Amino acid sequence: MSQTEKEPVTSAFADPQHLNEKNSTKEQYAATSPSSHSDDDSDRVYAVKDKALLRKLDLRLLPALTLLYLLSFLDRSNGMITPRDVPDWPDPLLCRLRLVPCNIILKLTSPRLWLPTLTLAWGIVATLLGAVQNMDGFFAARFFLGVAESGLFPGVVFYLSMWYRREEQHYRVSLFFSAASLAGAFGGVLAWGIAHMDGVGNLGGWRWIFILEGLLTIIVSFAAYFFIFNYPATASFLSTEEKARIHARLKASNDATRDEAFSWKNVSLAVKDPKVWLYSLGFHTMSLPLYTLSLFLPTIIKELGYTAAEAQLLTVPVYVVATVLTLAVAVASEKTKIRAPFIMASSSLAVIGYIILLTNTKPSVSYGGTILAAGGIYPSVAIVLSWPANNVSGQTKRATATAMQISIGNLGAVLGTQLYRSTDGPRFFRGHGFALGYLVANVLVVGTLWMVLRAENARRDKGERNDRLNGVEQEEWLGDDDPRWRFQT
Repeated sequence: MSQTEKEPVTSAFADPQHLNEKNSTKEQYAATSPSSHSDDDSDRVYAVKDKALLRKLDLRLLPALTLLYLLSFLDRSNGMITPRDVPDWPDPLLCRLRLVPCNIILKLTSPRLWLPTLTLAWGIVATLLGAVQNMDGFFAARFFLGVAESGLFPGVVFYLSMWYRREEQHYRVSLFFSAASLAGAFGGVLAWGIAHMDGVGNLGGWRWIFILEGLLTIIVSFAAYFFIFNYPATASFLSTEEKARIHARLKASNDATRDEAFSWKNVSLAVKDPKVWLYSLGFHTMSLPLYTLSLFLPTIIKELGYTAAEAQLLTVPVYVVATVLTLAVAVASEKTKIRAPFIMASSSLAVIGYIILLTNTKPSVSYGGTILAAGGIYPSVAIVLSWPANNVSGQTKRATATAMQISIGNLGAVLGTQLYRSTDGPRFFRGHGFALGYLVANVLVVGTLWMVLRAENARRDKGERNDRLNGVEQEEWLGDDDPRWRFQT
């Protein structure tokens, strides 16, 4: 058989919508399953029902990961809480740049060690934030909080790619990311409650929020050492048959079952890939409106005539709508196997929201604009963040790509928090204008990436990249440069 006729490997790694429909699912997996050498073993693997297996994975993995991210995002949003006697407290997000080495450390260690340790570290720092006495101490603590939190999201995205098939990852990342909008809703209620603790123990309410959340995070981090699992092959909650089935499913979909050692060469492959930079720009253009939404939302609601505490409660409906739309769009995207159109449509909804905020003077209508903005931003970000995990092949390259995306993306958050000044409220023309421009840029970036990926898939369908397989063994894998790989668009 020639190098360009390796059908078993093509079936293993092509996107499902490109697979040969004449092959049954069982035959497709059997060609690549580690148990395919024995009919008895194959029957045993297929005795495990996929839907039941996925439910089991979801119940054991997602609640724990979502809890960690909820605490992380809650700490992040509450970093905007400032002492009453310090006007225009400078940007705490300035210290929240994600670092590529975080995912490299995850690759070199293990999820059970790395993720809980990060959680413990930022819990300790968050608690100490409640004891700072001056701006220098605050910024020092915020710096270390940013360092500790920096590895969580890109680490979890990579982690999920080692458990789920490509077409299953986006929905799980969206479920995980929905913790961000839930944190916004919960944060509003929490801020309302904390407002009534001002003066308790001679401490300001802003101190209590860091102390209480930090202590909760520390407790959860110790538990996380027991409820975070490494990878399917060593998971204690899985039977032998379930582990074999997961192995077969992953082998038929991505590179998660390959034993790939870390190498700096694979790191450089991500840095040199233009598509990785487009994924990064896709998040960069969303991070500014995403992280600044929490800055101006309470102010807009307060203009409706409510007290500051009541305004915090009224942020809850906005984030509830965002959560519902995030999950609804995730389901639609997974079922249709379409990514870019949903991103562009969601970003366009957010554009409408910001246009309302910029052009309208009635607070009640502006409140509706914030609902549209949040309802467009969160679903779009969820897909953008899961896209490279779906499309970048090669474990080290994928880990690097997801970390790069977060690192470059959060530069937008740093810029955004410098644009919103208390003296600009309640209209915030400058901040809203930049957010609107960034969302339009997101539509253009995602549209460009969509065309690039579709064009590359078309070239591979025509066999124009098959020369890359010359001299390559059948089981050798070239990552996402392999002509047998298809990108999700």
